[in-house]
Amino acid sequence: MLLQLKAPSLLIWLCWDTLYEFLGMTKEISLNCSMLEDEKKEDDFWKMNSRDGVNVGGSRFKPSDSLLPGLIDDVALNCLAWVSRSDYASLSCINKRYNKLIKSGYLYGLRKQLGIEEKDHWVYLVCDLRGWEAFNTTKKKWMALPKMPCDECFNHADKESLAVDCELLVFGRELLDFAIWKYNLIFQSWVKCQGMNRPRCLFGSGSLGSIAIVAGGSDKNGNVLKSAELYDSASGVWGLLPNMHTPRRLCSGFFMDGKFYVIGGMSSPAVSLTCGEEYDLEKRTWRKIEGMYPYVNRAAQAPPLVAVVDNQLYAVEHVTNMVKKYDKEKNTWNDLGRLPVRADSSNGWGLAFKACGKQILIVGGQRGPEGEAVFLNSWCPKSGARNGTLDWQVLGVKEHVGVFVYNCAVMGC
Repeated sequence: MLLQLKAPSLLIWLCWDTLYEFLGMTKEISLNCSMLEDEKKEDDFWKMNSRDGVNVGGSRFKPSDSLLPGLIDDVALNCLAWVSRSDYASLSCINKRYNKLIKSGYLYGLRKQLGIEEKDHWVYLVCDLRGWEAFNTTKKKWMALPKMPCDECFNHADKESLAVDCELLVFGRELLDFAIWKYNLIFQSWVKCQGMNRPRCLFGSGSLGSIAIVAGGSDKNGNVLKSAELYDSASGVWGLLPNMHTPRRLCSGFFMDGKFYVIGGMSSPAVSLTCGEEYDLEKRTWRKIEGMYPYVNRAAQAPPLVAVVDNQLYAVEHVTNMVKKYDKEKNTWNDLGRLPVRADSSNGWGLAFKACGKQILIVGGQRGPEGEAVFLNSWCPKSGARNGTLDWQVLGVKEHVGVFVYNCAVMGC
């Protein structure tokens, strides 16, 4: 049977023309399509009865009833699973069945089940009060996100962001307490997220697959925390983890070799931390690593700018604008080369240093003869450094948005 083919490329080739004929239709359809009525998201696609035209291979249905004409639905779904997540919005505009399929989340789940790697990466950033923008690094296109339906207090307050699976989490403060808003790439909308057990700000965070961990930070009364929590995007639930050894705020977090790390930060307004901490998810224990980050924070300095590519840790030293690589065996840092933008002019604030697949991104603003713009520069660590110089390439430019990047997160596979 066709479904038993182990070569997905052959399966796609068999209906490639049909698939792209449908995708091409969406360019015109999406200009005029309106929002369809809300449907239940869970299992809605499979609850459709014969009146909805589910083609299970029988001859009683017309060719137009199927998702892809000429193919039974389970074959069509295996083909559609290879469509990039960035095209889901266009797919949902084809007709009501496609809209229901995308909103059910089934197609995205099937994509993960088949082990299809997401080659597209989205860089989410906000540079002014007009709202969030997203840049697709593969297609080199920008997209404006829907306006977040938050109150004015949250809109103007300092915020932190984190991408986990297909969700963008934005942490901030409303009038009375902390709040979290969540943007879902599949549903293309914002919803308010369940709050943490111990709400906080100025924490370290990182994500791995469908989970994320936040650690440290300050509560609404200014107390420095040593607690940590794990977020599961599948359930949308936060769970408490064991406490770290040392409370810290203004720190950074990341995953490396399957473990979560926190480095930098301050335990009080006068005490900067050079130690790091490692959390073992299997053993549920923290291990303190002395001298892991010797470039101490100061009260006005941003949290460490860090990125992990191929389980190798890179960081920026604010004062020298130098990119450094961490030596796990020696617990030391080695100089590689300088940034294409300045981090020292604002003590590390206003720019982002992020991993993006096999590359490192530096997102920062520049002023030129044509005005202000934010540049997305990329460097592939595999290319190495030549005579202390890194080969930065411009991926994209966003003009007329100022030069200060307030928040940035990268969503990948």
